[in-house]
Amino acid sequence: MINSNGELLSEETNFINHKNRGLRYGDSLFETIRVVNSMVFFWEEHYRRLMASMRILRMEIPMAFTMDFLKEELLKTIQANFLENKAARIRLTVFRNNGGLYLPITNDISYCIESQSLELPFYALNDNSYEVGLYKDFYVNPDMISTLKTNNKIINVVGSIFAKENGYDNCLLLNYDKKVVEALNGNLFLINGNTVITPPLNDGCLNGIIRKKLLAIIDKIENYSLKEASISPFDLQKADELFITNSIVGICSISKYRKKQFGNMVAKDLIGKLNATARFSIPEL
Repeated sequence: MINSNGELLSEETNFINHKNRGLRYGDSLFETIRVVNSMVFFWEEHYRRLMASMRILRMEIPMAFTMDFLKEELLKTIQANFLENKAARIRLTVFRNNGGLYLPITNDISYCIESQSLELPFYALNDNSYEVGLYKDFYVNPDMISTLKTNNKIINVVGSIFAKENGYDNCLLLNYDKKVVEALNGNLFLINGNTVITPPLNDGCLNGIIRKKLLAIIDKIENYSLKEASISPFDLQKADELFITNSIVGICSISKYRKKQFGNMVAKDLIGKLNATARFSIPEL
């Protein structure tokens, strides 16, 4: 079942037509959210990012769009798909209503919510081989729009095709300054000794929820030195460890880039702390 503006519909229902602005112009935002046993991970952070992004894109935020209202809509969708006692992935999409060409005739919005099951109720590292390549056909703009989770993800689409064609598990994206920005599906962290480095937002990386949480976690650990700094392709091969973060997998260790093999000791240390943060971020029901 899909939740369209609060109405539960069959997945086969054609509730979006050819005039949809998300389809026509990518005039849309989305949040991908992990829910476990009806507990929404980092919901306040997802909600605040969505509201801030809607304001930046000049979307009209409905008065009813409170944090509690949208959470109830997420849980209603989970229940309709019999996932209330399981781990689930939620996608909440917001798009400007039909009308106009590039210039919309309204800034009012609609939303839809989808859900699907996940295997594990907690974040866990995959010890399997995970090789990445560098995607250089197209580049990310180092600006604020690139930091938003919009539906304009064509670089991620063609980059994913490139990765599959070349036998990679993922690819890393560059901006126009030839700095490494992020992976196809998440933020990038690089480890040199006890120094943890991640690209700054002004390089064009996504303003990721798990990125933000890990920055806060790492900043409190005396053993680590934290930097937000640009990363060059050459820096990748000098690193001791690389990993990717997003709201669904948490932390994904990279085992190989070109001929360089990487460890995952820091990722193993942080994954438990991330799970603890996720658990304690959920208010008592």
